[in-house]
Amino acid sequence: MSLSPLPRCPLPLDPDSVVAALRAAGCVFAEDEARILLSTARDTAELAVLVERRASGLPLEHVVGWAEFCGLRVAVDPNVFVPRRRTEFLARQALAHTPPGAVVVDLCCGTGAVAAVLADRRPARLHAADLDPAAARCARRNLDPLGGLVHEGDLYAPLPADLKGRVDTLIANGPYVPTGDVPLLPPEAREHERLIALDGGRDGLDVLRRVADEAPEWLAPGGHLFVETSERQAAAARAAVRAAGLHARVVADDDLYATIVIGTRTA
Repeated sequence: MSLSPLPRCPLPLDPDSVVAALRAAGCVFAEDEARILLSTARDTAELAVLVERRASGLPLEHVVGWAEFCGLRVAVDPNVFVPRRRTEFLARQALAHTPPGAVVVDLCCGTGAVAAVLADRRPARLHAADLDPAAARCARRNLDPLGGLVHEGDLYAPLPADLKGRVDTLIANGPYVPTGDVPLLPPEAREHERLIALDGGRDGLDVLRRVADEAPEWLAPGGHLFVETSERQAAAARAAVRAAGLHARVVADDDLYATIVIGTRTA
């Protein structure tokens, strides 16, 4: 499942005109997006459709049907939450703490991008879950070839009960945008991703608290919980993880504007 270099498009297409159209539509990374669209289109007619869809505001990943994430090409279906580049930090941190053969659970999995990274690089017994049926279907496309099991349902509810007390790595990249801030999100997110994947409640931490509250019941001794949050929410998120009985610390990557809380169940 490793992402191969984008192929050089053999068709006589005009990259400059594609870049110009994307730039006129407000695409900040027009050159990079043009390269992806040119490599995807099979002919000029399809290219015109792809450029038009992107210029209309549809996320690039929904236009081409995939996203690059930690070197993997991850399938992204319409309306499913697009994996963010900052979440690669969450994936790398989880990967660094996950030994081969570990039991891994990815809640609020979306496309299953984070779980795919772990399955690809750390052979693991992998389970993922999402409340959104469309996300669960998309995650199965990405994780079935890697031996992962995807469950549809709310957080821990659909997981096999025999995982309790045996999970080595628990990942939850749930929604953490405060309800009042959702209207401030870019149109790409507001209009093309489901609200349940964005809205984290009044302070953005409703789902995180629910994940943390039950985490000690599912984690193995020494197991780790990994949750993504924002810099301004970090202190409250860490407090929520501590209140659940886990040792908690905040780690961040300034280059990716990424902040996560790692909770550990002590032996």
